[in-house]
Amino acid sequence: MARKSKKKVSASEGPLRLMAANRSEIAIRIFRAATEMDMRTVAIYAQEDRLAVHRFKADEAYMIGAGKGPVGAYLDIEGIVEMASERGVNFVHPGYGFLAENADFAQASAKAGITFVGPRPELLRQMGDKTEARALAKEAGVPILPGTDEPIKTRAKAVKVAKEIGFPLIIKAAFGGGGRGMRVVKKAKDLERLVDEARGEADRAFGNPAVFLEKYVPRAKHIEVQILGDQHGNVLHLHERDCSVQRRHQKVVEIAPSVALDESVRSELCVAAVELAKHIGYDNAGTIEFLYDVDAKAWYFIEMNPRIQVEHTVTEVITGIDLVRAQIQVAQGHKLHGDVMQLPRQKDVPCVGHAVQARVTTEDPANNFTPDYGRIITYRSAAGFGLRLDGGQGDAGSVITPFYDSLLVKITASGMSFPIALDRMDRALREFRIRGVQTNIPFLENVIGNETFRSGQATTTLIDTTPELFAFRPRRDRANRLLSYIGDVVVNGNSQAKGFEVKEPFAPIAEPE
Repeated sequence: MARKSKKKVSASEGPLRLMAANRSEIAIRIFRAATEMDMRTVAIYAQEDRLAVHRFKADEAYMIGAGKGPVGAYLDIEGIVEMASERGVNFVHPGYGFLAENADFAQASAKAGITFVGPRPELLRQMGDKTEARALAKEAGVPILPGTDEPIKTRAKAVKVAKEIGFPLIIKAAFGGGGRGMRVVKKAKDLERLVDEARGEADRAFGNPAVFLEKYVPRAKHIEVQILGDQHGNVLHLHERDCSVQRRHQKVVEIAPSVALDESVRSELCVAAVELAKHIGYDNAGTIEFLYDVDAKAWYFIEMNPRIQVEHTVTEVITGIDLVRAQIQVAQGHKLHGDVMQLPRQKDVPCVGHAVQARVTTEDPANNFTPDYGRIITYRSAAGFGLRLDGGQGDAGSVITPFYDSLLVKITASGMSFPIALDRMDRALREFRIRGVQTNIPFLENVIGNETFRSGQATTTLIDTTPELFAFRPRRDRANRLLSYIGDVVVNGNSQAKGFEVKEPFAPIAEPE
C-alpha cells in the first residue's frame, strides 16, 4: 500500500527534498546524486510498479495515478505535482521519457513553488517542437537538412513537399523521439501509406500526430554533443558521443568520444552546439544531435533533446563530471565555474580515454527482438576495473512485466584506448548470467566484436546491412544442466553406479473417462 500522509509537510522543514518523477534505472541514478548532496529523496510509483526497486531506494515512496494505468500514472501531471506539494518537495527531476520534455509539467511545478530540474518551460516548448528547433538552428547559423518548416497535417501537403525535397526522405514525429513515428520513404508510391503509419504511431506515442519530412542520408554517423548551461549565460560542451549503432532508429550502443571522426568535424560540431545553446539561452543539461554524411563529408543539425540522455554515462566517465549533480546545482542557481560547481573552463574540460555503453534489454534477438517477460531465476552481473553498471530491476527473483521499457541494465566500459574499452565490454557481457528471461546479450556481443564497429566506421545502417550480427552461438547454460542432472540422479538413481537397479516404475496415469 502507498504510505498516506496525515499532514502536509512544509518545504522549509528539514533537509531539501527531491522527487524523481520517473522510475527504474534513471530514478535510482537521480536518487544517488541527490543523496550525495545531502537531500532527502522521494519516489513515486504506479500500482503496477509497486515492487520496483526504485521505490525502495528512496527515503520516501508514494503511489500515484490510481486507476490511470501503468504508464498513465507517470504522466499524471496534476497528481504528481499535488503529491510533491503535499510532501514538501523542493525539486522535481523528470529523468528521461515520460514527462521529461513536457513544458506543462515544468510550468505546473513552478506554479506550485517546486523547482523543475531542467530547462525553462519555454525552451521545452521550443526544442520539443522539432520543426521549431530546426528553425532556431537555422537562425543560429547551424546547417540543417532540407525539410519542412512546419508539421505536415495532410497527405496532399506531404506529396507536394516530397517533390521539392526528393527521395529518399524520412518522416519524423514533430513532437517526440525514440524512433517512434519515423519512416524512411525510398519511393514516391509508398509516401502516403507511410505518412499515415507515422502519424498514427506518433499520435499513439505522444498524443500528437504531427510529423515533418526531412532529406534522408543513407550513410550517416549520428553524432551528439553534450551541452551544459547555467542561468547566468555560461555554456559548456562536454565533448561528443557517437550513437550510430541503431535499430529502428533507436540507439543500441554509444561511445565517447567518437572514433575515426575527422578532428575538424569534431571541433565544428562542438562549436555549433555551443553557439545554438547560447542563441536560445539554454540553462541545464541537454544534447544537440547531428548527422554526418560520410559520403558528402557534410554535417547537419537534426534535433535537440532538452533533458538528460540514457547514454549520459559515457560522457561522465570520460570527463569525470557528474551530469545529474550538475543539473541539480544549475537548478539551484549556481554558476558552472563558481565556488559550488567548480567546473573547468571549456579548454580544460577533460576527455580521458574512451567509454562504451551497451543497453541490456529483456528482448529476444533471435525472435525479432520480441520483449520477454517473467521472473528472473538467476542474475549474476559483471564487475571489475573499468566497468559501471546502471540498473533498475535486475536481481534474482525480480519479475519483468510487460508494462514498461525492456531496459534491464546499462553497462559502461572504459579504457585508455577504444580497443581496451571494447575488450572490457566484451568480457563484461560474457560475465553476465541471466536466466528466466531472454536478453539481447548475444546480439550485443556480436556488435562489440564486429570489425566495422571496432574500426569506428559504423553508420546508422550497420545493423540493417550486417546479417552476421544475428548469427548466435547456442548458449551452454552449464549450471542448469548440472542441476537437472543432479535432480535426475536423486530421483532416479545413477545408472552408471555399481549395483544400480531399476526401481519399480510409477503406475501409469489413468486416462480420463
